[in-house]
Amino acid sequence: MNSDTVRQKTTLKEIMNTSVVSVDSSVTATDAAKLMENSKVGAIIVFENASPVGIITDRDFAIKITAHSYPIDTPVRRIMSSPLISIDPDSDVWTASDLMSTRNVRKLPIIEDDKVVGIVTSSDLVKHIADH
Repeated sequence: MNSDTVRQKTTLKEIMNTSVVSVDSSVTATDAAKLMENSKVGAIIVFENASPVGIITDRDFAIKITAHSYPIDTPVRRIMSSPLISIDPDSDVWTASDLMSTRNVRKLPIIEDDKVVGIVTSSDLVKHIADH
């Protein structure tokens, strides 16, 4: 399979991780960090009123809490990245790659009909491209 075939045919639906961890925006940073550790994930989608409004990543903990000296019981709404940058599951890997590069994000939630159905990371995209 050549790169043009991969470019045309591979959608995010085919490579996304469908195990997405989420929390309400009122959850504390401590509880979110414990959930990330227990779930072995590097990002959690943050919801308010049943709608995805942001994402909190391991980098948000490292940078925002430390840089701003926030207490560990700070609600995740204060440290999440928002607005949420997301993409449709039928988008191709190249569109996702371009979006992640231009918006400088490493984790991209996949939303269909206002529901988070998956997530793709920059590592997922690199692995997929390298494999093909």
